[in-house]
Amino acid sequence: MSKLNKDILFLIFEELQNDSKSLFSCLMINKLWCETVIPILWRNPWCYDINYNDKNYLFLIIASYLTEDIKEYLTRQGIQLPSFSYKSLLFDYLSFCRNINIKTINTIISIGSFLAYNQFLLQQEFYSLFMKKFIVLKYLDMKSIKHQIFYFPESKTCLKSLCELKCDTSIDSSYFYGLARLCQYIQRLIIVNVNTNVNYGIVKLIEVQMNLKYFEWEDVFEDNFEFNYSRVDPYKEVLLALEKKADILNHLKFYFLYVDHTLQRVLPKLHKLKTLIINDFGRSSDDQLKMLIYNDLETLIIDCILLNAASIIIKNSGGRLKKILLEPYDFSLHDESFTKDSLFFIRKIYENCPSIEYLSLAFSPSKEHFTEFEKLLKICQNLKSILLTIFNIEEIETNEKVIENGEELLKVLIRSTPINLREIRFSDDFIFSLEALEEFFGKWRGRPLTILTTDSIYEGEHYTKLIDKYKNDGVIKDFRCEPFIDVIYGL
Repeated sequence: MSKLNKDILFLIFEELQNDSKSLFSCLMINKLWCETVIPILWRNPWCYDINYNDKNYLFLIIASYLTEDIKEYLTRQGIQLPSFSYKSLLFDYLSFCRNINIKTINTIISIGSFLAYNQFLLQQEFYSLFMKKFIVLKYLDMKSIKHQIFYFPESKTCLKSLCELKCDTSIDSSYFYGLARLCQYIQRLIIVNVNTNVNYGIVKLIEVQMNLKYFEWEDVFEDNFEFNYSRVDPYKEVLLALEKKADILNHLKFYFLYVDHTLQRVLPKLHKLKTLIINDFGRSSDDQLKMLIYNDLETLIIDCILLNAASIIIKNSGGRLKKILLEPYDFSLHDESFTKDSLFFIRKIYENCPSIEYLSLAFSPSKEHFTEFEKLLKICQNLKSILLTIFNIEEIETNEKVIENGEELLKVLIRSTPINLREIRFSDDFIFSLEALEEFFGKWRGRPLTILTTDSIYEGEHYTKLIDKYKNDGVIKDFRCEPFIDVIYGL
């Protein structure tokens, strides 16, 4: 019975693994709870939202594992070390650890000394200790690393099981060459690109992977950075290496500084994608777009793409899409055929995406568009959250017309909203009168709704009073006015 209870507790605590406050509280209940929580907390003790500068106990625990001769040597260098011995520890904490976060560990190490050389010595001894004590290493965030940990004798066993690696392109290629020799079963590779030079070590690391399922790349440059187009293309070699992983790669997230022609060539080859997230799709012909056939695609997020291009991708998907998020304001600014294409886009959604759960939608305020939108709501019954934007690019509408569009939209939502819908986001160009909003709330029963908007009009006294009334009735879970970027990209 006690074994069963411990198993149940473990499953409960597993659900709380990202909630450090609750887990720390559980430590104080009794011995059984403490013994069950400790392995979960120490699986990744660097991930919690705490100030590690003030957490001397982490430095103290790790340093207590050092042998006496190493402690004596470090003390002679002026490094302050704890005086108690390993025997005083209640648990073998490091044996539970599966994660290394270089930045956090460096912060903890600074507790021992503020001198750069002494910190270097501590890093060397701590990483050597980790390679010995960690049974396996699953996750490594090595941004800002200075030690080639793969040279430690025990690293071959420890690093062989690495599943997730986070790094940046400032790290010397030789480091990645060393990892490529040991780590060939990485499933998630997340890269921050900080310069325009090709890092051939990263290319090699990608090439040797046998189970790479998730790849993420993000350009992060200084604000005054100017891209030098005369340099070697920093994306080409990486994309060509990814092309060779087409049969295993399921998730691609690529935020780059400029549109790369190699990407247009590689994307059609990545036929097993379940997630495609890119910031700029660029311009492609219909023939090129028709080559993008993703039968397993579930998530499509693109900041810059024409509606017609998105419609073609959706049409050629396998009917499994659950999330489609596009940048709505790009449509009206760059697509002269927005009115026609937005109508086509709505139809492609309800024809090809019966399982859609999260959707951003922009369309013209015509009767035909409202009719098609209502059809989408009736068909797509799994819809949980939707971002709505209305554009009339043919004429500037009066305030009265904008209010009329809002009333029509609310009527459609009242009549046909899917039962699972729990969140509606409204961007600009929506104004709801008090009367229309109260009618909407009055008919929205049994499904607590969250509404987010970019318009501060709803923070006025009369609107606030109305919203609070229906919050108290349980009709509205939340109604917030937030910055544009949070409403658009928070879905």
